[in-house]
Amino acid sequence: AEGDASAAASVGGAFAGKGPFLRGPRRRINLLPAVLCVLGPWALFAIVNATLSTDIRYHQSTLCWAIVATCFLAVLFAGGFAARAGARRFKGQEHEPSWLYFLFMSMLLAFVVGFLLGVTNYSSHMSSYFQLTNLDNYTNVDVSRSRGRQLMDAGLVTFKNNTRLDTAKAMGFMNGNTYCVAPITIGNGTLSSYDFWVVGKDCCSSTAAGNDFHCPLFNDPAANGGIRNTADSDRPFFRLAVQQAEAAYGIKAAHPLFFTWAVNPRATVEVWVWNGRRELLICLFSYFVFQTFLVAVATLAFAKMGFS
Repeated sequence: AEGDASAAASVGGAFAGKGPFLRGPRRRINLLPAVLCVLGPWALFAIVNATLSTDIRYHQSTLCWAIVATCFLAVLFAGGFAARAGARRFKGQEHEPSWLYFLFMSMLLAFVVGFLLGVTNYSSHMSSYFQLTNLDNYTNVDVSRSRGRQLMDAGLVTFKNNTRLDTAKAMGFMNGNTYCVAPITIGNGTLSSYDFWVVGKDCCSSTAAGNDFHCPLFNDPAANGGIRNTADSDRPFFRLAVQQAEAAYGIKAAHPLFFTWAVNPRATVEVWVWNGRRELLICLFSYFVFQTFLVAVATLAFAKMGFS
């Protein structure tokens, strides 16, 4: 019996000295900081991204930037707590790694990524939609009778049947990109003023006038509508292209308005906002998964070091 006891003691001593799980009492992982480090940065990301992506930015710009500024202050607040923890660690008052460092870095990353994705989503999908829906819609517009000054507030336009593009009077103006224009006409006669133009970039030649216009839907017989071009930076170059067309073809354009050719203008812009909302939801879900992964890695790292 004494031999058995001695053998057991020897085996126990071997595990105590070499076994990686028997080095001493390992502290239990505190799950509350881990959960907060998932939800806090993700919520910050969601607020910043959604605020910069949705209609609050267009309709309530001051409130939008106030929310973004408040979120940044929250990041600084977390940074202050992390700095205090770092000071205690420097003075030797604390020896364990702190979740505060991780929380601050995660919140800073969430703010930057949420800001960039929100701005990108707004400029890619939402901005033009909100501008167009803030304008008026016109239907059954007769380009031979209507004038551009009468429809200065037009956003979405559906033209009268038999309206078409006169690609023989197309023109391109080169300025880095090629700014292409083609007048909208009806019938075979010459209009007194060509005030409605379909435009595009890099879809025509800047050297050959006429019959080289191949912007989207230019030859689609079902296309009978226009989506107003709202890009302020492009408008001066489209006007220059129209002026070249006036000189080349001996036509007049008193108050030119610029459109993208479309089959169903309303349905087209609704797709824009749907894509923007879908992108927002995908970003929210993806970032939650990403933040959960970061916290899981940090938790395993802290556990390996033997700290909570």
